[in-house]
Amino acid sequence: MLNQYIDHTYLKPFAKKEDILRVCSEARQYQFASVCVNPCNVALVHEALAGSGVKTCSVIGFPFGTHTTAIKVAEAEGAIADGADEIDMVINVGRLLDGDEAYVQAEVAALVEACHSRGALLKVIIETCYLNEEQIAAMCRIVEDTGADFIKTSTGYGSRGAEPHDIELFKKYLKKPAKMKASGGIRTTKDAQMYVDMGCARLGTSNGVQIMEGAQGGEAY
Repeated sequence: MLNQYIDHTYLKPFAKKEDILRVCSEARQYQFASVCVNPCNVALVHEALAGSGVKTCSVIGFPFGTHTTAIKVAEAEGAIADGADEIDMVINVGRLLDGDEAYVQAEVAALVEACHSRGALLKVIIETCYLNEEQIAAMCRIVEDTGADFIKTSTGYGSRGAEPHDIELFKKYLKKPAKMKASGGIRTTKDAQMYVDMGCARLGTSNGVQIMEGAQGGEAY
């Protein structure tokens, strides 16, 4: 079922406690993979999901990836201390576009260490909308060389979200079993099933309920 692939996401800057609790209730109902929120809401989500089997996920360096590495590490450590099981971090896209792959790799490696030493997974958001094929290939290598758990397409705050071509490029350049997460613009059951069929292990979406209602209502895949 599609539910096990969905990171049920609420990242609005104006999120209130009632919004976060509603999302957690929906995640319990549909048994989504995780609820993904901003760091300030991690403790609330962790408490609300206790005993549900649904993971708590936090974004880091979100949405632009322009925090310093030290701040990203501290943010990740704080989120894990508050109960995050999974971390979705945004790379410094500008450094990658400058060709400074060493900086990006060192940053991802620092986040891998912070997460894995505390028992959390790390997903690396590379914001594919700004990258060419060569840069996406470089990020596939960096994700695998550092031992990060997932490569993820998008924040949802860039010029576009996931596209099938992004996943095709991931599949072209990933050599080891790093997992793929499509995120941004996934709104229908058909879209969700397409990305799962392409090999994505997770889907980031704020439309999880609509996707599940479409699946239960027999929406065409």
